[in-house]
Amino acid sequence: MQSQDRLRVALLVAVAIALHGFERTIPTPIPWLRFGFANIITLTAVVFYGLRVALMITLIRVFVVSLFVGTFLGPGFILSLGGGLASTIAMGGVFYLLGGLFSPLGLSLIGAFAHNLAQLFLAYLLFVRKIDAILYLSPVILVFGVLAGTVNGLASGMLIISLREEGLRVGRKAMGKEHGAQGTGR
Repeated sequence: MQSQDRLRVALLVAVAIALHGFERTIPTPIPWLRFGFANIITLTAVVFYGLRVALMITLIRVFVVSLFVGTFLGPGFILSLGGGLASTIAMGGVFYLLGGLFSPLGLSLIGAFAHNLAQLFLAYLLFVRKIDAILYLSPVILVFGVLAGTVNGLASGMLIISLREEGLRVGRKAMGKEHGAQGTGR
C-alpha cells in the first residue's frame, strides 16, 4: 500500500471513530440500539480499497472505541466486534463476488442484516440463552437495522459519488499541469 493510501485509510479510521463517538451522543429508544454511522466509512472503504482494508478499519475502530468508553472485552465489545466483522465480511464478500450488481444502499442493507444476525446469535450464545427473548427482540432489531442500513447506504452512496468526482477533478488538474509543463519545453 502506498503512503498516500495509508494516509487515506488513517483518515477513514479517524472519521469512523469520530462518527461512532458522535452517534453515542444521540439518544435512542433502547440504550444499545445504534444507527451504525461508522459503517458509512466501512462501506466506502470496501468500494475503494477492498475487504482487507475495510476489515482493518472495522477492527481498529471497535478496539479503539471500546478502550475509550471502557467496554473492552465486555458484552458491548463482543457484540460490536461480532456485528462489525459480520457486516464488513458480508458487504465486502458481496461486492467482491457480485461487483456492481448492488448499489451502496443494497450493500448497506446486506451489512445491516448480517450485523444484526451476528449480534442476535452472539447475544443468545454468550449472554441470554433464552430463545424466547431473542425471538421477541429480533423484529425490533431487524426493522431498526433496515432503517439504519437505508440511511447509512444513502449516505455512503453520496460519499462515494463525491469522492469519485473529487478524484476526477484532481486527476484532471494533474493532467492539465502535465500538459502545461510539456508545452513549455520542460
